[in-house]
Amino acid sequence: MIALEYPAEKCFQRFIALDDADFIHPEDRGSDYTIIEISMFEGRSIDAKRMLIAELFQRVDAEAGIAPHSLEITISETPKVNWGIRGVNAADLALGYKVEV
Repeated sequence: MIALEYPAEKCFQRFIALDDADFIHPEDRGSDYTIIEISMFEGRSIDAKRMLIAELFQRVDAEAGIAPHSLEITISETPKVNWGIRGVNAADLALGYKVEV
């Protein structure tokens, strides 16, 4: 993601598909209603997070055809010490990229 100066090889996605009968969404949205939940280390600036949200609205609309009105984005941040990655605590891990952008 450009807004976070995040390496492309570090972007991972998980998709949760629902059957139509299980898919509850606001009536003023539609069947393309989508929620994007982002989990990341704390440390990004308010401007970086605002830029990320704006970038996602634009790219999801342009590349997937989902209008911003049908898209919700949430960012959850936690300290590195709350993550375990590749067998170690993330606070002890050399990331190879900046978090403080």
